[in-house]
Amino acid sequence: MPLSIKHILSAKDLTRKDVDQILQTARALKEISYRPIKKVPTLRGKQVLLCFFEDSTRTRLSFDIAAKRLSADTAVFTKSASALSKGETILDTIKNLAAMQVDVIVIRHKEAGIPGQVAEAFPYLSVINAGDGMHEHPTQALLDLMTIQDVKGKVDGLNVTIVGDIYHSRVARSNMILLDKMGARVHLVAPKTFIPRDIEDVYKVTVHHNLRDAVKVSDVIMMLRIQMERQNGFFFPTAREYSLYYGLDEKTLADAKKDAVVMHPGPVNRGLELMPEVADGPRSIILDQVENGVAVRMALLYLLCGGQ
Repeated sequence: MPLSIKHILSAKDLTRKDVDQILQTARALKEISYRPIKKVPTLRGKQVLLCFFEDSTRTRLSFDIAAKRLSADTAVFTKSASALSKGETILDTIKNLAAMQVDVIVIRHKEAGIPGQVAEAFPYLSVINAGDGMHEHPTQALLDLMTIQDVKGKVDGLNVTIVGDIYHSRVARSNMILLDKMGARVHLVAPKTFIPRDIEDVYKVTVHHNLRDAVKVSDVIMMLRIQMERQNGFFFPTAREYSLYYGLDEKTLADAKKDAVVMHPGPVNRGLELMPEVADGPRSIILDQVENGVAVRMALLYLLCGGQ
């Protein structure tokens, strides 16, 4: 059964059936990554265009690896090597690239809504949002969901606490939507300056300002990076003070449930939001997230290119 949608733009667009199918497919395809020869001919002849107008390591590489493990051809577009510096618009750039007969466009951009505009302009292609401004990052939420299910055996009924720069985080927004859709209870922890004022009216979440209190009831603790590059105002006094009250260390983690796990979408600011002993500790499932990122993106490419 194909997905109910042609594009992956927002976690809001995914039905529970879509999510179940994506994750079931991801688990089936994950086995390919353990083979001596990590490649199958499934998408041979398909062309995936990776358009990254923002810097990226994990997301860009995982999409590239995912496509190649399915034998699709990839072309990587970066802003620094484009004609945008000569005055060409984004849509004109994409239009010219799409004329090369690609099948899927994966796009990351600093402005919210750009992947949606591309999908509207080129309805005959499939567009995947790899992060647009402060809007969403749906594929990250899918791999986070898969990781939680793998480790905890379920998502429904779990208390998932997201800590940190909620205001600027597209990862947080996609996770709030998807986790609630799949039955988790979502908690947010941050200074008041990092919490949008109307967030409890828009999303089904519970807001806390004390990390220790939230950690005590958490099954999953998802730490977020402070996004210095998106900040143009005064959000916290000093990095030391933020780390003192909202950084996750072993002492704070000791108050959590014995089987609570720690996540982070990366890159990690070690010593700021997450202490090294926690990031590298036995409760950390950060590298599981990275591994599942390849599997989830393989599944999305496979399903959007007609796989069932």
